[in-house]
Amino acid sequence: MFRYTEPSLRRDLQERRERLENFLADRPDDEQLDRLLQQVDAALVRLADGTYGICEACGEAIEPERLAVDPLLCLCLDHLTASEQRALEQDLELSARIQHGLLPSRELRTAGWECAYHYRPAGLVSGDYCDLLESGAGLHFVVGDVTGKGVSAAMLMSNLQATFRALVAQDLPLGTTLERASRMFCEVSLPTHFATLACGCASLSGEVSFASAGHPPILVARASGTEQFPATGLPLGMFCESKFEVHTTTLAPGDTILLYSDGFVEASDGLARMYGVERAAAGLAALHGRSAAEILTALLDDLGGFLDGRPLDDDLTVMVLRRAAP
Repeated sequence: MFRYTEPSLRRDLQERRERLENFLADRPDDEQLDRLLQQVDAALVRLADGTYGICEACGEAIEPERLAVDPLLCLCLDHLTASEQRALEQDLELSARIQHGLLPSRELRTAGWECAYHYRPAGLVSGDYCDLLESGAGLHFVVGDVTGKGVSAAMLMSNLQATFRALVAQDLPLGTTLERASRMFCEVSLPTHFATLACGCASLSGEVSFASAGHPPILVARASGTEQFPATGLPLGMFCESKFEVHTTTLAPGDTILLYSDGFVEASDGLARMYGVERAAAGLAALHGRSAAEILTALLDDLGGFLDGRPLDDDLTVMVLRRAAP
């Protein structure tokens, strides 16, 4: 049920109704427009009588992520017609191909840094955000996670990616970039959606600035040990006016940075034990001196051993950045 977003939904549906009526005034014989108007009216009736978000066939809740994309839905996935199911499958497959095409190069070496990442959706599409961007300031790195799963999370992730890439191109201070990204994400997402995000900028000299919007700790491994940098602000979209503190440090050749989505550290074994940040930090410290690709492979192998064949039930993103030797 979407009771907590009912006012905004009603406004949205009423705006759609007014637009349809305006179109119908010029095209009174358009059957498609008339059918859409009937669907909007039916959704408004469901909002009024408290049945919005309930499948008309079985009385169970319609998937929230589908309602977020199409507020006119009145059937859950189990009761779609065969043609509707085929159309949905084709849309998901196309979304997956588009999302895969937006990913950066799997292994990147630039501006004195080498990078490697692993990106695996739990389903066909993912709500995780993974990016590597170059600008005049250096190499920007981003790992984020939009709440929810499925198409709605993937759509919001794509919006966040477009926003972040546009802001990075302006070479703004990192804190300002996050502030603007949060405000813009707040304007396009539902009150029930937000995004955690860890990002930073690494320069050729080894200086790194990074910040985190409610994301799991960023891990930095040096020869002397591993340090955790917790979130410096609230998740994006939680409040439109948010501020973010920026950490700055300098890494020596061989030092590494580890970013990841919560699907990594919150993965659980058969005994309901989570993999955890501490295990990730210990593994990163033990791998100091290896290449970014080797570190990534070793961490994923350790996660696989921890799970012992148990499948992951969340999107998984892991990114390793290593300062290269001169």
